[in-house]
Amino acid sequence: MSAYTILVSGISDATTEQHLSDFFTFCGKITSVEYDREKHSAAIHFEKPSAAKTALMLNGGTLDGAHLTITSEHEHHDKEDGSAEGHIDQTDKPRAGIAAEYLARGYTLSDQILQRAIELDKQRGISTRFLSYIQSLDTKLGERALGPEKTISGKVQETLASATQQAKAVDEQKGITKTASDYYTRALSSPFGQKVKAFYTSTSKQVFDIHEEARRIAETQKAQGSGHGAPTEKSTGVGSAAPPISPEVQTTVTGAAAAAATTATTTPAPAAV
Repeated sequence: MSAYTILVSGISDATTEQHLSDFFTFCGKITSVEYDREKHSAAIHFEKPSAAKTALMLNGGTLDGAHLTITSEHEHHDKEDGSAEGHIDQTDKPRAGIAAEYLARGYTLSDQILQRAIELDKQRGISTRFLSYIQSLDTKLGERALGPEKTISGKVQETLASATQQAKAVDEQKGITKTASDYYTRALSSPFGQKVKAFYTSTSKQVFDIHEEARRIAETQKAQGSGHGAPTEKSTGVGSAAPPISPEVQTTVTGAAAAAATTATTTPAPAAV
């Protein structure tokens, strides 16, 4: 058995192996799935231990109408190489963000699971690589639209009314959100850019904030025309795991940018409304 394996029981009769893969791929890269339909159980093998740890966070989650029991014979630990460079994948993201992706795609997670995600983020902190990615993207968008040493999220944070007008003006001048295919690019360029940045760079948040981010993801996917609609009766969701990562900022941020990203961990999260 792989060292990064989780065990799933209580699986619905309607669930297929593909449904399981679709559900757990939000956690990280899956190497294999062993599904015993007669016993309503499965073993999901992950490439990284942090992916298995995220999967355990989902214990009690719902798939195809059944509440899943998710356990492991091993304790899984988060591992980070400490580098601010390199490809961003699911295991680099804060778990509150992953939980928001689940909700945005129509899966059902209880508030208890969402609180679990928040607590795990507090214990782990936000990964250096993901902080660097968000900070670099924010800076690149700001420099492109507004000039040197500007961040796009900082431009659109003042008030909702003026921010909407500013964001629209930036779009018309530079065409940022019209050409962006990446969720984070669109979100940071939106009137709620500062709020989105705080969500992904701070560990201080509430369950409400996850629901709010899930709505933003769902609305962005719908606006792009690439949403997958409501879950079918047979499956509570299929398709790709998460918003894509912008190729422009896959391997960036060292030195001052990384330091700035680290500083972002102290940014207070928006208060729940």
